[in-house]
Amino acid sequence: MQSLRHQRVRQLLRREIGEIIRREIPVADAGLITVNDVGVAGDLQSATVFVGIIGTADQKRKGFALLQKTRLRIQDLVGRAIVLKYTPRLRFVLDDSVARGNRVLEIIEEIERSQSPS
Repeated sequence: MQSLRHQRVRQLLRREIGEIIRREIPVADAGLITVNDVGVAGDLQSATVFVGIIGTADQKRKGFALLQKTRLRIQDLVGRAIVLKYTPRLRFVLDDSVARGNRVLEIIEEIERSQSPS
């Protein structure tokens, strides 16, 4: 179980990284990028940012490439906005849990429709 400090840092990073991405990366090029979760290492020196990208396949590809390209800039802006001893080194991971969840809901609806008497 993570300490209260880790939980607070995770929430703060999630909120601040989401705001920075919203300001820095245009939606028209990259789709809508959401920060789903942030995992922070025990020493708070690295963080894994789980992002979801809503848009076309091309927008998803471009959006993730833009995140990788602007990682250092985002990391720098996080360091200026959040006062920590060390600014965490960010690593972006594409999180498709929302898409998988939507697919599960679609399957459940299909099953319910096929079983309901008409």
